[in-house]
Amino acid sequence: MERDPRSQNKNMINKDLIKTLPSPKKTLYQFRGEPKKSLGQNFLHDMNIAQKIARLAAPLDQGTIIEIGPGVGTLTRALFLQGASKIISIEKDERMLEVLNPLQQGAGNAFCLHLADALKLELYSMGSTPRQIIANLPYNIATTLLFQWLKTPTAFTQFTLMFQREVAQRIVAVLGDKSYGRLAIFCNWLCYTKMEMLLKPNVFTPSPKVESAVVTLRPRREPLYPCQAQTLSMILKAAFGKRRKMIRQSLKSFPINVDKILKKASISDTKRAEELTIKDFCALAMIFDAGKVLNNTSLKGIAPLIVQKQLSK
Repeated sequence: MERDPRSQNKNMINKDLIKTLPSPKKTLYQFRGEPKKSLGQNFLHDMNIAQKIARLAAPLDQGTIIEIGPGVGTLTRALFLQGASKIISIEKDERMLEVLNPLQQGAGNAFCLHLADALKLELYSMGSTPRQIIANLPYNIATTLLFQWLKTPTAFTQFTLMFQREVAQRIVAVLGDKSYGRLAIFCNWLCYTKMEMLLKPNVFTPSPKVESAVVTLRPRREPLYPCQAQTLSMILKAAFGKRRKMIRQSLKSFPINVDKILKKASISDTKRAEELTIKDFCALAMIFDAGKVLNNTSLKGIAPLIVQKQLSK
């Protein structure tokens, strides 16, 4: 189901009407349904917080904003009030269509609402450029969505996303941080990341048991170092699956001569995964892709098979 605008005329947005809509808290009170745990529904109800998040994504009056899980429309309202000219919102819960109808009337054709599963959509081709994603993500699929979008990072100018605080810390972590790992390396290889703000549980309904955080990710024009994403992901998964072991042990699961590869990459075989830089991991991925060492046998054609095996687990 879709309400698709025929026009992108931002003058059709009635901000005065949007300002007079019932508060998000009142809308939630009038909503005759329980939030669904299966959809990870924790509705943001604080308009002050929503306005701050919207300002992080400025400018909003160019291209397309894609929002995942608008819920009762708190963040959607804030985006329009801060100047958004076109928003495509992806909502999986059919009950929200009626709740969002008053906002639809205020925003007119600038608000395109899709009833769909965000995991099944190719967001990189939606709307016009510049394109950015702004969302209070369902925490149960947040990292899955992020990895999916990072397959085509340059299709977007920015991601402004809410995560559980612990996940947000893992995204922005740097070498030496306790949270430094696979997520930080992959995200910072492709993007500039920043922790923008922390959110208390009481700004959501129902209140989650953990604190949340807003993170911005701005895709780099080119990855920080050259290598193939699949190969890097494969190595990171193996290395941090045994993060306390020395790297020579972590990579033993691959049919390779680990000592030769580490020597080629100028990496000490006694280091642990958490001690390696993004550059180190990219160097390993480059050697895998180049097929330089595999017990005197080419790695070409083998890395994709290893990737497929790793991803199927």
